[in-house]
Amino acid sequence: MIGLGTIVNCCTVAAGTTLGVLLKGGLPRRFETTIMQGLGLCTFFIGIGGAMSGLLTVTDGTVSTQHTMLLVLSLVLGAAIGEALDIEAHLNSFGQWCQTRFAGSGEDGKFVEGFVAASLLFCVGAMAIVGALEDGLNGDPSILIAKAVLDGVAAVVFAASLGKGVYLSLLTLLVYQGGITLLARFIRPWLTDALITQVSCIGSVLIFAIGFNLMFDKKVKVGNLLPAILLPVVFFLLARFFPALGTL
Repeated sequence: MIGLGTIVNCCTVAAGTTLGVLLKGGLPRRFETTIMQGLGLCTFFIGIGGAMSGLLTVTDGTVSTQHTMLLVLSLVLGAAIGEALDIEAHLNSFGQWCQTRFAGSGEDGKFVEGFVAASLLFCVGAMAIVGALEDGLNGDPSILIAKAVLDGVAAVVFAASLGKGVYLSLLTLLVYQGGITLLARFIRPWLTDALITQVSCIGSVLIFAIGFNLMFDKKVKVGNLLPAILLPVVFFLLARFFPALGTL
């Protein structure tokens, strides 16, 4: 059944979020603080691992880097585009609108943060892209089912720290991952293994930024950096006309 992987993924996130919300109600403040720091550390290393796997190569025992200029250009140009569109503000506004409708004003002060952080973590990464393509092209949901287990555990921790806003990430997950599954036959010819690696690498850097926000209570505008994920695709298409871009 095509789409089964995304359905299972949404179910595990919903179950994990429910368990996390129940735990949140009975946790003292000091527990929430420590859980948040632990979540930030986990997110740090998820991001670092993904970024390093895309940036580093080992040939005959020698470590070298690749795609560094692509990373720099994508983040700089992506930040400019994101700031011009002010994506972060729109995400926050949508989260606040949903909070007033579903959570109640003041009921959950971290509702918006939970929505944005969980949406980015669940949707950015190679497993979401490759798994959705496998599900859509071959009817094989195994990658997404493995991802579903990881996301379910992450949802428990996110919801225990950030509350009910994590539920709203289900909408993002369904639209993003489900959309790739439905469009797989049309977009697969454009997504080479190298391109998927590049997109995943930039996504992992954004995951690192999420961890930074969680750990230090800072505000890197990760939402405004989202266009950076799409720029490797743009460079890939332009390389047909400007071959030098293919060396980034």
